[in-house]
Amino acid sequence: MDEVQQAIKQQVESHPIILFMKGTPQFPQCGFSMRASQALAGCEAEYAYVNVLEDERIRQGIKEYGNWPTIPQLYVDGELVGGCDIILQMYESGDLAKICKDAVEKSQSA
Repeated sequence: MDEVQQAIKQQVESHPIILFMKGTPQFPQCGFSMRASQALAGCEAEYAYVNVLEDERIRQGIKEYGNWPTIPQLYVDGELVGGCDIILQMYESGDLAKICKDAVEKSQSA
């Protein structure tokens, strides 16, 4: 595993919820990233994020890491949840809030 993949793996495993996005939650740089971060905010989930625009190697590497072609990408409890469409569907169904809550509780009891 190369150094970029190792760095991504470390980030994913170090945070119960992490969003790889374009920009930041306060200043998203694309509509998909904005909607994904708004869905997480709507769940009142505390999450880490990585601005993929700051490092082209991470921007490309995350696509390979999760075998997912688009950004944003949400990882919860070390697992890829999906991109914007899936995040929004899960938010609307209530599943996103549940998995986020479960992941935070699991990390706090570990």
